[in-house]
Amino acid sequence: VEVKIEVVIPEKERSKEEMSPNGKASPLIYKVNGTARHYHLEEHPIASNPYHNPKDVVEASVCHVKDLENGQMREVDLGCGKALLIKESGEFHAVGHKCPHYGAPLVKGVLSKGRVRCPWHGACFNISTGDIEDFPGLDSLPRFQVKIEKEKVYIRASKQALQIQRRTKMMAKCISLSNYNLSSTNVLIVGAGAAGLVCAETLRQEGFSDRIVMCTMDRHLPYDRPKLSKSMDSHPEQIALRPKEFFRTYDIEVLTEMQVAAVDIKNKTAVFKDGFKMEYNKLLVATGNTPKALSCKGKEVENVFNIRTPEDANRVVKLATSKNVVIVGASFLGMEVAAYLTERAHSVSVVELEEVPFKKFFGERVGRAVMKMFESNRVKFYMQTEVSELREQEGKVKEVVLKSGKVLRADVCVVGVGAVPATGFLKQSGINIDSKGFVVVNKMMQTNIPGVFAAGDAVTFPLALRNNKKVNVPHWQMAHMHGRVAALNMLAHGMEISTVPYLWTAMFGKTIRYAGHGEGFDDVVIQGDLDELKFVAFYTKSDEVVAVASMNYDPIVSKVAEVLAASRTIRKRDVE
Repeated sequence: VEVKIEVVIPEKERSKEEMSPNGKASPLIYKVNGTARHYHLEEHPIASNPYHNPKDVVEASVCHVKDLENGQMREVDLGCGKALLIKESGEFHAVGHKCPHYGAPLVKGVLSKGRVRCPWHGACFNISTGDIEDFPGLDSLPRFQVKIEKEKVYIRASKQALQIQRRTKMMAKCISLSNYNLSSTNVLIVGAGAAGLVCAETLRQEGFSDRIVMCTMDRHLPYDRPKLSKSMDSHPEQIALRPKEFFRTYDIEVLTEMQVAAVDIKNKTAVFKDGFKMEYNKLLVATGNTPKALSCKGKEVENVFNIRTPEDANRVVKLATSKNVVIVGASFLGMEVAAYLTERAHSVSVVELEEVPFKKFFGERVGRAVMKMFESNRVKFYMQTEVSELREQEGKVKEVVLKSGKVLRADVCVVGVGAVPATGFLKQSGINIDSKGFVVVNKMMQTNIPGVFAAGDAVTFPLALRNNKKVNVPHWQMAHMHGRVAALNMLAHGMEISTVPYLWTAMFGKTIRYAGHGEGFDDVVIQGDLDELKFVAFYTKSDEVVAVASMNYDPIVSKVAEVLAASRTIRKRDVE
């Protein structure tokens, strides 16, 4: 018996007519640095014959059917690229072999009930369709048709599909942008992070063809914000989630440097800071968080940064080179910045109120192991203290004075002491906000106001994993899923959120992966060797595992995430 895999390649660009589907020129407006710029739509028809050029197609013998057991995956090489061959329940499937997010080898991931989960960051893909089912990332996998003939296995694939290894799901376009009143939209998305972008993309994927407007205080189109602290010298175009052409093609309008000052729910109107008003039918609040500032003496001096934009990160790298850096707060952001700057700065110091970094999140033992890794890389810690004063010289920070009395030399200071939800503009709106400023939503990401949804870091939502307890989970992956669920419920699909939180942090070339929700854990069961930085930590509450973290132990975190996603309980005795 032979398995033949035939590639269904993504749609190809065959013409670039600057027209909308109705044939009329339809400018989209992007404000960059306060200046309106006009772009026109581009059509990208689907290629009717994916193999119209035989020279672009390869065919290679791969294996026999008996070479794979049920539940097994194998990377197969076609000479000019690879595919992932999967056997489950007696059927063969073939998809792209790399996760479209950061290129992780999916063969090292976890196969379970019709989907494969990425070993690095937990994204999930349907093995039959290639569609992305859990995040992070925006693209799906190319799907290859599988055929069984005789005793050999063949894969027939276009070279392009093998090399690209990603597929954008089919999307609708606006019926006619030219007929719209500029001051009204069907869907208004406030915020242009992962939640906002995934919401817009999901609406288009589901066939929504009315107007969508995103607005952001940022000067850039949506970008990969977690990279700001992990890869600080990245330029905006390098970390853009989608190129400008994508927004033109699918009629997603983005208003940059535009801040919503108030929402009038009675008249369904958003009022911008500059006085501009926009009516909406459906609203998504996805404004994220605002970093907390220091409240000490001298907080207004120069060269003190919250890492919020690519410009912030780039400026810190430039100022820190061969200089003294003080980081206030051993948060994820603070520790990632510290790790990134050690090879560039003359000195890096971290000031933190707790006695151990990440104690509340990873526990004391894991926190100490991480701290030891940092200390071996020349990072100095000043724990159980805080900043009392920032001293300046010619208006720029020169020293950081601690309450312990210690004085640290500082040419640049990075503040990572937490954040608050950016929801101040909603206080008089009637939209339900809790005592901490988070927008309260149900399982469908709906607020208490019909037609108003919220998603991302600024919300509390019922977490299925913890018996629907209302929680705030400010993770990149969760923001993606919030956006998708909100979009589906704008279209009345009745979709409820049930995803398992998944996050990661990267420092000194090593990554800690984490899945679940460990808030309030009362014990940590550790397997492996903390000193060697090869371990897995299970966080338990009473007798139940509520979260897991690992370093150099892949794909254990993805395996646990799959178990939790299936609503199965892991007991403490199972991991001891």
